[in-house]
This record gives sequence, structure tokens and C-alpha cells, in this order.
Amino acid sequence: MKSLWSDAEARRFAERFAAVGEDVALRVYSSRLIGADPALVMHGGGNTSVKSVHRDLFGDEVEAIYVKGSGWNLDSIEPAGLPGLDLAYLRRLRAVASLSDEEMVNQLRTHLFDAASPNPSVETLLHAFLPAKFVDHSHANAILALTNRDDGEDLVREALGGEVEIVPYVMPGYDLAQAAADVAEANPDCRGLVLMRHGLFTWGETAQASYEVHIELVHRAEQAIESKCGGPLLTPAPLEHDAGREAAVAALAPRIRGLLGRRDGSQRWILDFRVTAAIEALLGDPEGLALLTAGPLTPDHVIRTKAAPLVLPRLSPGDEDGWTAEAESCLDSFVSAYEAYFRLHSKEKGLSDLTQLDPLPRQIAVAGLGIFGVGDSAVAAAVAADICQHTVEVKAATRALGPYRALDAADLFDVEYWSLEQAKLGRGAPKALRGRVALVTGAAGAIGAAVCESLARDGAAVVATDADVGGLERVRASVHTQGGTCVTVAGDVTAEKQIEEVFTRACVELGGVDIVVLNAGIARSAPLEDVSVEEWQRVLDVNLTGYFLTMREAARLFRRQASGGNVIVNASKNVFAPGAEFAAYSVSKSGGHQLGRLAAIELAPLGVRVNMVNPDAIFAHGEIRSGLWNEVGQDRARSRGLDLDGLEDYYRQRNLLQSRITAEDVARAILFFAREETPTTGATLPVDGGLPGAFPR
Repeated sequence: MKSLWSDAEARRFAERFAAVGEDVALRVYSSRLIGADPALVMHGGGNTSVKSVHRDLFGDEVEAIYVKGSGWNLDSIEPAGLPGLDLAYLRRLRAVASLSDEEMVNQLRTHLFDAASPNPSVETLLHAFLPAKFVDHSHANAILALTNRDDGEDLVREALGGEVEIVPYVMPGYDLAQAAADVAEANPDCRGLVLMRHGLFTWGETAQASYEVHIELVHRAEQAIESKCGGPLLTPAPLEHDAGREAAVAALAPRIRGLLGRRDGSQRWILDFRVTAAIEALLGDPEGLALLTAGPLTPDHVIRTKAAPLVLPRLSPGDEDGWTAEAESCLDSFVSAYEAYFRLHSKEKGLSDLTQLDPLPRQIAVAGLGIFGVGDSAVAAAVAADICQHTVEVKAATRALGPYRALDAADLFDVEYWSLEQAKLGRGAPKALRGRVALVTGAAGAIGAAVCESLARDGAAVVATDADVGGLERVRASVHTQGGTCVTVAGDVTAEKQIEEVFTRACVELGGVDIVVLNAGIARSAPLEDVSVEEWQRVLDVNLTGYFLTMREAARLFRRQASGGNVIVNASKNVFAPGAEFAAYSVSKSGGHQLGRLAAIELAPLGVRVNMVNPDAIFAHGEIRSGLWNEVGQDRARSRGLDLDGLEDYYRQRNLLQSRITAEDVARAILFFAREETPTTGATLPVDGGLPGAFPR
């Protein structure tokens, strides 16, 4: 590990954040250096601080500490992520005999300079009790690899000598702050503290000094490990593309999602698959599997991952059903073990009023295949997968150090059910479609883009497919800008193999599909006698055969997943009220509508609902013009004796409510069915402002 400090970059941060002062600006810079390296911290881990001054309302300078706030990641922290507190008051707490977690948080919050600040780190008092100006804390891999052993203290002493002092494991909070301060005060010349099975603290009078001491100590730990293990601490080797492995993931991931979904009722889970050379090697070794389940590198991870992964058996080719039955038995055992763990430790600790968290795994290892992160969003699944991959690689690289020893179950339970740690997850009202995966065809068009955005805002991870690659990228960027997840797959709905590949990518990237929106469509406007066979066939190929191929692949996937689902068919008001010179379009849309009604009958035994939405003309969504109306708008306007500018107003004026129908209106109708607001299948919902001729009958 090398220092990445740059004086020029430090100056740029000082200039950029001049309004908050140089101390905080440089604290932001060096915090980002630490946060950018996953060998130091991951996903919200670690914390940093700087002691400075604050000018109060009266113009007086007050001793201050600025410390990382909960909910912020070091790699992207801003000054707002370093709430300021009254340092002199916090130091007085050193003399308090005891302090509960809840009272500690109260004392921190009541001594913030800005009441709107995020909660300061639960380790704020540890930072405050250390005398140095800058303090850095990480969960460095190299440190944890040394401490998570029976002889961990000896390994630390051998690697780092007397320049650090060791603090036995104490759960973060007031007691750890006191224990660490005691050790540091008794050894004023030490350069850092190693917290057993927890991480490393260093300090200095400048941001650069504290950061570089941190890097130096971690580097020395890495060198010690390399000398004992014969190789670098982390050697992640990406594996070449393996079509067989990808096919196995596509086959098993929906079955895993189905098992999890059926176990947890209405909740659905997204999967994130990973495999590297280290993962492959560990999963192929019985001793490696035991190491995999031997506990997290740091207790900070347990709230996102639980104490250990679920291990599932190797798949025998062609025996997916047998594998599923065996996997279900493994899941049953995992759940039973978790429930027993909860009963035992909640009883021993006298926490009879504690509510058990869901007992499902957040990491799953499949022998001979790889690992899956599990989460109720794509982000949560990726976090779990990152931590699992990282943990596997560290454990695999350090086996020569001796038996791995994580914290015992009782200590992990304390962290998993610690109210202060739970608060890090920012729990709030869940979005209606959290954990769902929605696949949308024709996603680059006006309606498709609006549907993708609406589904993502409601919590779904979106798989967007279209033949328009540039349009797909616009949709992906729009969804991501709004904080959603969007996987794009270019594809032609009329090509059987391409539709199969779209569903395969959804399974490999996210684990499966729960919601399918059939939306791809084209049109041809001409009198019946002027429509060529080729034009007729092309419209039917996209609007009807494309719907059939997508529906068929969805049905196959829903059967494997066995946890229900929703299909929403975007048909048209033309199903019931066809327009002149629109023969191919009206016939194809009527066929798609009838296909949806038939599918509602066939798929109901699988718990799959199929419903139809019949919109009137949609011309645009923001700057995205409807491809269909760009193609046929001039002809439709001419058939009514209008110019193109008057066509939209014509459609508004002809409906009962005098409403301009938008892509967002169609998206809301689709959301109604996707949310399962009512126990409905086989229904048709017009989105046309009221057209008596198009009333379903």
C-alpha cells in the first residue's frame, strides 16, 4: 500500500471548500483517499475527524471536532458529512462513569453546532478523547487478517512492533472510547491503536501526517502477511467468460429468488453474482467452505451480511429440480439455525422485547459456481456481494497465518441487533416495488422511458430492452440520475434468440424478473388497399409476434421462479375502437390484447397476473418523441384534414374529460397493476380520457 497524497490536490480541496476552512477541507480530502481504497474500508465503514474551532452566534471561537456522520461514505464525503460538535463538552464525558448507547447519542446530538446535521459517528467520543488534531480509523484488510486469529496480538506485535498499542475487542460506543483512551494515554509515544477484530486508528497534527502513518502501518502489515503467506494479500483474478457458468447462473438464480420469495411472503430479493479465481478455489475445497462460513472480517459487516453465508450444493447438469429441492432444505436449515441463534442470545441477554430480523441469508455460495449477494435493492445486493467477495479473497490469501477466528456469535449478535448500527441503514417506509425486477420492452420510446422511470422510482430494478441503443442509454442515464437501477440490453423483440438473451441477462445481472411490460410497437398508416404484405407482416411481427415471444419467455421464467409475477400488456384504444387507415396496427394490437387475456387464464395457476392497458395517442415524454407517432403522425393528421401541430389537440378534444394523455398517465396505470393494488387479472384499463367507442365490453 502506498500513499496517494498529492499537495496539488490538497490545495485544490482547500480552495474548493474554502468556506468551511482549511482544516475541514483537508479532512474531506484525506478521508476520500482512505475511502477510495477497498483494502481500507467498504460501504460506509471507517470514520475520520479533525479538531478545529467553530465561531458561534456571538462571534466567539469554540473548540470543535468535526467527525464523519452516519450515512456518509468516506470515498464521497462532503463537508456536510462532517458534523461539528462542542469538543470541550465531549471531553468532559471522559469523567462519566458510564453512559448507555442511547444517552451517548443524546449527548452527541444535543452538542452539535447545527441541529440539522446527521448523527455523528458512534465512535465520536473515541476521536474526541484522543488528543491529536486529525484522527483516522479504517477496517484495513491487513490489520484484520492479523487480528482475527487466536494469536492475533502476537502477529500484530511481530508486524508492527511497539509503535502501536493493542486494544482488546470492545463493542463500539462509550466503553470502547474509554478503553482506547486509557491505552493511548498510558503510551503517549505510540503512533496508532490496533483494535482487535475491529481495525486501526492513527493520528497526527496534519491531515497528511495522520493519513501517511495509517498507510505506512497497513503497508507493514501487508508485508508481514506476504512474507508468511508467499503472496500479496489480495490477488483478485477475473475469470474469463464461461458460457456454461452463465447458463447455470441463469438457471439457478430465479430458483434461488423463488425460494427466498416464498419464504418471506410478499418480499422479493435481488441477486448480485460474483466469481473470481479466489472464490472458485475456496468453493472447490471442503476446508475452504468451512473458512467461508467462519464469520465476517469486522463486526461492522454483520448488519449487512449476517454472520455467515448460506452454502448451497453443486448443480448436477440437467437436475435443476433436484437441486432446487436440496437447496430448499439447506435454506430451511439456515433459517432454523438463525432463529435458534436469535432465541438463544436474546434470552441470555434478557432482551425479551427484541424483534427478530428476517432470518434469510444476505450472501449465498453455490459450490462449483460462485457467490450471490442478496438485497431488497440492487444496491443492497451489490453491497452484500462486495463484502462477501472481499472477505473470501482476504481469507483465501491468509490461510497460511493459521486458523481464522472471527468474533463469537454472542458478540456478533450484539452488533447485529445494536440499535445504533441499525440506524445506519436509514430504515424508512419501503417502496412498493422494492426487491422487484421489471423488464420493459420498447423501453427507449416515450411510453417505455416513462414506464422505466416510474417503476424505478417505486423501487424496482429495471431491465430495459429496445433495438435503439442510443435511446436505451438515455433511459439508463435518466433512471440512474433519479437514483434507480437500470440494466440495458439491446434486442429485437421479433428475434427469438435475442428475447431469450434479454431474459438471461436479467437473471445473470439481477437474479430474475417479477414484472414484464410488453410495450414495443410500430405502426403503418395507409388505406387497406395500399398496405403491402411486407408492411403488414412487419407490424404484426413487432406488435404481435414480439409480444408472444416475450410472453412465452416470461412464462417459462415465472415457472422456474415459482413466486408469482405480473405481466402488463400495453395494447391500445384501437383494440375496441379501430381507426381508418390503421389496419395492421389495430389488428396487431387486438391480437396482443387477446394474447394477454389467454395468458391470464394459463398463468393464474403460477400466481401470475396478466392485465392490459389501452392508451390513446402518446406523442412524447419530455424530449423523447414517440417513434410511432413520428412515423405515422403526418398520415394520421392528413386523414383528419389537420396539420401535425393540430393533431395532439384533436386527440385531447375528442375524449370525454378533455384530457391530454401523457406517457406518465400510462406509466401510472401500469404501476397500478405492478403494485397489485387489487386482486385482478385479465382486466383492461383504458387510459384515454374517456372514449365511449373504446369502452371495454
